[in-house]
Amino acid sequence: MSWLDAVRESAVGHYNYWLCIILMMIGFYIVIIRGNLIKKIVGLNIFQTAVIMMYVSMGKVDNGTAPILVDPEKVTGPVTYTNPLPSVLMLTAIVVGIATTALGLALVVRIKEAYGTIEEEEILAADAEATAEEDAYYAAQALLADQQSQKADDHHGSKGGHA
Repeated sequence: MSWLDAVRESAVGHYNYWLCIILMMIGFYIVIIRGNLIKKIVGLNIFQTAVIMMYVSMGKVDNGTAPILVDPEKVTGPVTYTNPLPSVLMLTAIVVGIATTALGLALVVRIKEAYGTIEEEEILAADAEATAEEDAYYAAQALLADQQSQKADDHHGSKGGHA
């Protein structure tokens, strides 16, 4: 058996890890490239699913059984148990992922109400426009306050000179 055959056999034997890596990259690509906020949330969910699959497949033991007490009379030889910790942690990750998705979707609804769109570029443009208008407003207010201050100084200065 050549080293190439060994590599091929190893790659095929670990197809679940390759699938997880491909799903991770797809989810990451969607989050980075897409401008639609809903699509970004879907990309995050794909990425999360890949991570959960990776941990669950790493926790699987060949010919392993659930770590429950077994009747010693029915079992001959040693018993191989599967570690329950990765599965338990991934159940928690699923719950956190659902909560995160719900929060993300709620924020998208609020953003849609505030900006009228869920496209990232349009939101950034509207935000930049609002910031420019706000800056112009505050500059005008500062100029007006400065002019009023100068008028008040001139008015107080002319009164003081006649007394």
